[in-house]
Amino acid sequence: MDDAAARPTAETAAPRTGRLETLAPGQAIPFGGDRVAHVSEPLAKAFQPGDRLVVVQETGDLLHVPAVIQTLAADAVGRAHGAFQALGATSDQAITDFFQAFAANLADDAVWSAIGEANAADVASAQARGRSTTRLAVSEAMRRDMIAGLEVWRDAPASRGRVLERVEHVGWSVEQTAAPLGVVGFIFEGRPNVFADATGVLRSGATVVFRIGSDALGTARAIVEHALEPALKAAGLPDGAAALVDSPAHAAGWAMFSDPRLALAVARGSGPAVAQLGAIARQAGTPVSLHGTGGAWIVADPSADAQRFKRAVYHSLDRKVCNTLNVCAIVRERATDLVPAFLEALRAAGERRQGVKLHVVEGGESMLPESWRTARLMVGRAEGPREEDQVEILAREDLGREWEWEETPELSLVMVDSVEEAVALFNHYSPQFAASLIAQDAEAHERFYAAINAPFVGDGFTRWVDGQFALDRPELGLSNWEHGRLFARGGVLSGDGVFTVRARVRQTDPDLDRNPDTARPL
Repeated sequence: MDDAAARPTAETAAPRTGRLETLAPGQAIPFGGDRVAHVSEPLAKAFQPGDRLVVVQETGDLLHVPAVIQTLAADAVGRAHGAFQALGATSDQAITDFFQAFAANLADDAVWSAIGEANAADVASAQARGRSTTRLAVSEAMRRDMIAGLEVWRDAPASRGRVLERVEHVGWSVEQTAAPLGVVGFIFEGRPNVFADATGVLRSGATVVFRIGSDALGTARAIVEHALEPALKAAGLPDGAAALVDSPAHAAGWAMFSDPRLALAVARGSGPAVAQLGAIARQAGTPVSLHGTGGAWIVADPSADAQRFKRAVYHSLDRKVCNTLNVCAIVRERATDLVPAFLEALRAAGERRQGVKLHVVEGGESMLPESWRTARLMVGRAEGPREEDQVEILAREDLGREWEWEETPELSLVMVDSVEEAVALFNHYSPQFAASLIAQDAEAHERFYAAINAPFVGDGFTRWVDGQFALDRPELGLSNWEHGRLFARGGVLSGDGVFTVRARVRQTDPDLDRNPDTARPL
């Protein structure tokens, strides 16, 4: 019998694909090529025809996306995708006008009042649920920073068509030019100012679709209604050039990052959530830029100046963001004078805020005076003030923990035998983000820079790690090296860093031929 005749035909073969309409409790779902996850009873009960099941191939997480949420996210990405196609015919001056109009809207007191009212409601809701409001509340300082950031993009030179490289040949030339990337999907936590930062991608001709955390969704809606969309219309930019996925559901982010129409997926927020979003985007074939866990380290060298060290610690604890001092390492041979300098800086930082909470890696507690080891204090937590020990013992393997404090600065201290040991601890336990060495020895700085696996390295306070503060460019996020170094891009992702490269040939010799020996003139 012929093998071909034994094979099933298109008409007789069983269908290989179909629609997922239901789930059953305990149902096996393959993932990762050789593992299986099982459907829980709540998931099976909630899943309805038309819904989607996102299987995270790295972890086996089974994520339920209701049909209505899927439609909402797809529509927003679709609007941004359509706007990208139209933006190619829009002038750079119109993009400049957008940034001017957006900044002017935020500067309008009536507009800001409406945004402030929405934000106050968000803050009250978050507080009632015991949620952090450290980065949620808007302020005049935040308003000024948002306006300044938009004005940076207003005044930035147009990048579309910028010649990056030109290679001259006989009779022809090749130009490598910057070109718009496409639709940037952006998911971020409850920080309203990020809206202004993220619209920076329009400067390079890209469009953006947002999803913001539920805590700040009301504020986001107000910014869109009163400042963003009016600016788009006033400048004549296409509808959807900056689109909000208007849903508080986590599923909206899963659906958005599963959409293959995204050219880049950017996520910033808590470490585990950002890692999950990155995995979803990668399996959809979308490049990712993740900005999650931070926490900076300061290392005191044997040659450290005690006063410079004290000032670096103090100025690194003014508020909690990703570049706040999280771990301090002090060499034991200088403990006698550097530990008191460190504690003096903590006292001053506590006076600036609401006390200081210290975690000491086991074995180092003997370096602290008894007054610190036995002290109690009221710690300002998201759920309210709570009395706690001022000093707690920390296992060495927990040095990677980032302290997400509210009103009371919180950090870790580890005593080390050498800077080399501190570097090894940083490279092993930290998210490999920001590090600073306090040393008078110039060669020590060179050794430290060569050995530390961090994209941001300094010699003083850690809070300089910020795109707008350091580089005069509003940032979309700051990348750590926790999951590896970045390819051909710095740790600061900003609007003018989101582009692709096109090649354009200009031919002056009409008889140019790859095989001139066999070609004949026409």
